[in-house]
Formats: sequence, C-alpha cells, structure tokens
Amino acid sequence: MKNLTQGKPIKVILLFAIPLYIGQLFQLGYSLIDTRIIGSTLGETSLAAVGATTSLSDLLIEFVNGVVCGYGIIVATCFGAGDEENLRRAIGGTVVLSVGITAFLSIGCLVFLSPILNFLNVSPELAPEASAYIRIIIAGLIATTLYNVCSAILRAIGDSFTPLMFLVISNLLNIGLDYLLILRLDMGVTGAATATVISQALSAVLCYIYMRRKYPQIRMHTGDVVPEREMYSQLVPRGFSMGFMLSFVLMGSLALQTAINALGMNIIVAHTGARKATSLFLMIFFVLGTALATYCGQNLGAEEYGRIKQGIRDTILFSFGWYLFVLLIVFTLSPVIINLITASAEPEIIDNAVLYLKVNASFYFLPAIICILRNSMQGFGDSRTPLISSFIELVGKVLIAYLLVPALQYMGVVLSEPIVWALMVIPLAVSILRNPIMRKVGNNG
Repeated sequence: MKNLTQGKPIKVILLFAIPLYIGQLFQLGYSLIDTRIIGSTLGETSLAAVGATTSLSDLLIEFVNGVVCGYGIIVATCFGAGDEENLRRAIGGTVVLSVGITAFLSIGCLVFLSPILNFLNVSPELAPEASAYIRIIIAGLIATTLYNVCSAILRAIGDSFTPLMFLVISNLLNIGLDYLLILRLDMGVTGAATATVISQALSAVLCYIYMRRKYPQIRMHTGDVVPEREMYSQLVPRGFSMGFMLSFVLMGSLALQTAINALGMNIIVAHTGARKATSLFLMIFFVLGTALATYCGQNLGAEEYGRIKQGIRDTILFSFGWYLFVLLIVFTLSPVIINLITASAEPEIIDNAVLYLKVNASFYFLPAIICILRNSMQGFGDSRTPLISSFIELVGKVLIAYLLVPALQYMGVVLSEPIVWALMVIPLAVSILRNPIMRKVGNNG
C-alpha cells in the first residue's frame, strides 16, 4: 500500500504512474505485435476485418474499465480517510456492480451483433472474419473486467506495481498463444481473440490470489457484497460518470469508424496503423490522468487540498515536455513507424497514416490537458464537467462523420481530433478555475 497524501506531489504522482505506464506499454506492445502477426501472416483483409471492429471492442472495454475506475476513486477516498469498514464495502460493491454490468453488456451485444456490424458499415468481404473475432472478444469481456477490478482496487490503495507484474505475464502469454493459435493451429483471427481472452483470464486469477494473500485488510466479508444503500449511492454515480465519460469518447470514434469503413480497405488499414501509433504517443497522458484520479481521491479523503492543486499544475508542465518530444519523433519517423505496425509498404496506406499522425501530433498538448483535468475532477468529486466535455467529443465526431468526411474523405477524419479537442478543453478549463476545491486551495495556500 502507498499513501499518496505525503511527499512531493509530482514525485509521488510519477512514481505511482511509472508502473502504470510500463503496463500500458506492454499492453500496447502486445496489440502492435498482434497487429503485425495478423497483417504479415493472414494478410491485409484479415487486418482490416479486425480493425473494422476495433472501435466496438474498445467501446465495451473502456466503458466497463471507466466504470471500474470510477468505483476505484471511492475506494481511494475511503483509503485516504483511513476508513477500513467502508473500504471493504466499496470493494464489495465494486465487484458486484462490475460483474453485473459486464454480463448485461456482453449478452446484449452478442444478441444484436449482426445489426451492430451493419451499423458499422462492415463490408460483406470483411464481415465473416470480423464477426468471428468480435464474438470471442465480447464473450470473454468478463475476464478483462475481473482483471481491471483487481487492478483498480490495488491502485486505489497505492499499489500500482502488482497490476504491472501480472499484466506483463498476461501479455507474454498472449504473444505466445498468438503464435500457437494463429501460426501453428491455423485458427486465423479467432486465434488472436482466443489468445487475448485466455491471457486476461489467467491474469485476473493470479492478481486476485496475490491480492488476498498480500493485503488481508481488504479481504471482503460476506456482508461487504450485500448492497448497502449509502455506499452504492456513491459508487453508482461515480462509476457511471467515469464510464460514460470514456464511452462518449469511444462512441465518437465508433461513429467515425462507420465513415472510415466506407472509404475502402487501404484507408481502414492506414487508420488502424495510425491509431495504434497515436495510442502509443498519447498513452502517457492517459496514464497520468489515471494516476491523478487516485492521487486526488486519496488527498480529498485526507483533506489535503493544497496538494491537489500542486499535483495538477506540476503534471501539466511535465506533459508539455513529453508533447515536444513526441512532435519531434512524429515528424521524423512516421513512415517507419507505420510500416512496422502494419507490415505494409502500400503508398496509399503509408501516406494517409503519416498525414493523420503529423496533423494530430501538432495538437497533442490539448489531449494532455484534457486527460489531466477530467481525471483530476473525477478524483475530487466533479463528475459532471468531464461528462460534458466528453459529450462534446461525441457530438463533434458524429457531426464530422456524417458531414465533413463525405465532403473531404479521409482528410475529414484527420481533422476531426484537433477540432473536438479544442472544443472539449473549454468547459474543463473554465470549471476547474471555478471549482470549490480550487478556491479552497487558494484560501488555504
């Protein structure tokens, strides 16, 4: 366990964030290797089939993960306040609610999968492989959720290293299973999906066993999983706020994906590769935001308001340094990066992916501010403003998908992110300056 209410804020935040960042690198590393294996062994059609459903799988996973992270903030607040009884109740509620939500979403999506794929404009050429792949991912969503629940609880009590340890194990197993199921057993894209589910399930089991043995003080009693009105009244709104915050973002991406899927296979592959690279470059901002949610939650529980403001300010300054570094990388190495990810030398694929990266990287300072502010606000209790900001992204991307992309083709997709980022940051910046916590900090110095 680690108390984030003591020590120099930026040092505490970075030390907490480093294992999260390494874990995300391993996760993305698996994703990139998976993309490379599919593209180089199964061909661009299979890669496009997987890419055509990426927005759907991302939406489901990130919504549930957002809900779980929201619950984790309540766990962190109880931990920061030293309230062990409510800490266990918050953990029990997190488990019950997370499993219930995942089961509901998985069953619903499997039942209505065909209409969903039609809505995504998945072409008849790609539909068989796309359907086979996404069915397995959806059916195995519970494994991903259980791992995320264990990780969120551990992060809430200050342990960001243990989830990293089991994530590394999971990803190494994932890569090994990819080679076995795709290359040796010739299972195609279903092999990639099966490998993902198996590795996530094992990671969840190992993480749970370790957590019970290492931290006996957070073991749930029978009564901790029984719905308790006061605790659930805190968990439900915070969880759904965080979940919808992330899902609005991905619903917008889903709307864009429907437009992208109509632009042809080369554009789908180009965008899939560009988004993988973008995830790598923006990852540190999301990780810092996750760290700040826990940091702010613990410091709110301990009533250390001055540390909240200082932590937010110092993290923004650190992020700007990373933005400048990434800008240099993108404008010098983009073609090489896209070739490594997609295993393609097709000029149309490389050129469109590079265009996307260069235009978007010029504005990466905006998502840095967005990730830091909206996660910090969730951490110290403002659930409304991050939701408003994310809803702006949803509306903006839907409008762009149906108005700008038909007119400008892929250039409309390229311009979509900078436009919505600029709009999203406005309510966050205004609200945080007016937030009572920030004013309290100003008064207390």
